[in-house]
Amino acid sequence: MTVPFKVDLTNKVAVVTGGGGVLGSYFAKALAECGAKVAILNRHKKSADKVADEIKAAGGQAIGVAANVLDPEALEQAREIVEKELGTCDILLNGAGGNNPRGTTDDEFYDAGAVKSNPDLKTFFDLDPEGVRYVFDLNFLGTLLPSKVFAKGMTKKKGSVIINVSSMNAYTPLTKIPAYSGAKAAISNFTQWLAVYFAKAGIRVNAIAPGFLVTKQNEKLLFNEDGKPTARTGKILGSTPMERFGEPEELIGGLLFLASEQASGFVTGVVLPIDGGFSSYAGV
Repeated sequence: MTVPFKVDLTNKVAVVTGGGGVLGSYFAKALAECGAKVAILNRHKKSADKVADEIKAAGGQAIGVAANVLDPEALEQAREIVEKELGTCDILLNGAGGNNPRGTTDDEFYDAGAVKSNPDLKTFFDLDPEGVRYVFDLNFLGTLLPSKVFAKGMTKKKGSVIINVSSMNAYTPLTKIPAYSGAKAAISNFTQWLAVYFAKAGIRVNAIAPGFLVTKQNEKLLFNEDGKPTARTGKILGSTPMERFGEPEELIGGLLFLASEQASGFVTGVVLPIDGGFSSYAGV
């Protein structure tokens, strides 16, 4: 990939959780292209190694590391590997996250008549508590725990930064996905809290809040099996002034701005929307 512009991250050590995923791999490659030495953390090492190999083939420096972001011991082991092979972390990008059908309803509004005519309809009352817990843990604890592990070394280095991944759901919750919306709202709040906590320790903490991109996780909500857009897609695009979905590449500029001490050295506690105007539009 080619980044839209470059910042100087030469000799910086970047850790990207969820780095084996679609968005995480874009983030990792962009940081590497700007000179960072990148550790791709992923639950499945094969996925992490694939991204690392692609970075190395392009002339960058990267390693793949297996780590479950919900396992403190695994994260500590990952930190030891990163520090041994690359050095202590300068940039932590908490990219791990996602949704799960067990934390999602089928309906947008509760309708007793619809439930009576369709007993299989999954409503709020049918949500699996374990599914909700899984989504919340993956997103919120999956951000808090890596921050806790890697920030220890970052307090000793000037110009360190933690970048979290929030969402438009954090501003206004979307229908059907209460667990994911709540978890992303928690990430935005935690970003501000941690920014204050580390303000005197020299670590900036910010987040990006992507708008609507088509991913494997949401494509079934956005498109029918025949490829035609769903009614939900119509609502999303109708509420997005730019009237289109975003592309993964369009998140990179905001990411690099926040990663660069030169560009955003006085920016902390910010959640940056990258959303085509969605968060600004009232619908009228």
